[in-house]
Amino acid sequence: MSNTAQKAARSTSAATVDMKFEIVVLPVSDVGRAKEFYGKLGWRLDADFAAGDDFRVIQFTPPGSGCSVIFGKNVTAAAPGSAQGLYLVVSDIDAACGELRRRGIEISEVFHGASGVYAGADKPYLFGRLRITGPDPEHGSYRSFASFSDPDGNGWLFQEVTTRLAGRIDSTATSFGSASDLANAFRRAEAAHGEHEKRTGQRDENWPDWYAAYMVAEQAGTELPQ
Repeated sequence: MSNTAQKAARSTSAATVDMKFEIVVLPVSDVGRAKEFYGKLGWRLDADFAAGDDFRVIQFTPPGSGCSVIFGKNVTAAAPGSAQGLYLVVSDIDAACGELRRRGIEISEVFHGASGVYAGADKPYLFGRLRITGPDPEHGSYRSFASFSDPDGNGWLFQEVTTRLAGRIDSTATSFGSASDLANAFRRAEAAHGEHEKRTGQRDENWPDWYAAYMVAEQAGTELPQ
């Protein structure tokens, strides 16, 4: 096999290897204060490991997330509070905001970006778009946000996503990250199915299959059942 063919084979092989993004490092100034804050969010504490007085690392994972955050002492040289635009995708932004407020966390009102208006960096990094109070008028997926920060100023965004763009999720391997996501998807399927029965004027005896098809298609971003 030629060198070119060998390189091509290696490249093809590498493309099939899963590369799971699992860790974001947060720069903090007070490790104990940061641990208290992220615990207050209701995130799962995975690790709190120290090696003497010069090193400590703490790991938390948000509910339903495959990615975790770590912070600690001598974990990063980045300036505390310099991590910005960290996205937390939720299926119901009002419920997500309500939960944080019940936990005593200060969070912004829901907002959306000004369509087609770009005016430089806008806190917290909405791709240069101005923030407009209130959810997206058309309640479009990916378009409604809320923001909050940890005690050091590391900036987080809730982004409401109900229907994924096509190709983002394999429809043959669709899964839901939490019971809440599954329940919300079921409610949307139930409402859509009600409209479906109104259009057809008859009772659909195959509704379990219809619900399943709707929920999978919605999450995968493929065509919804008609």
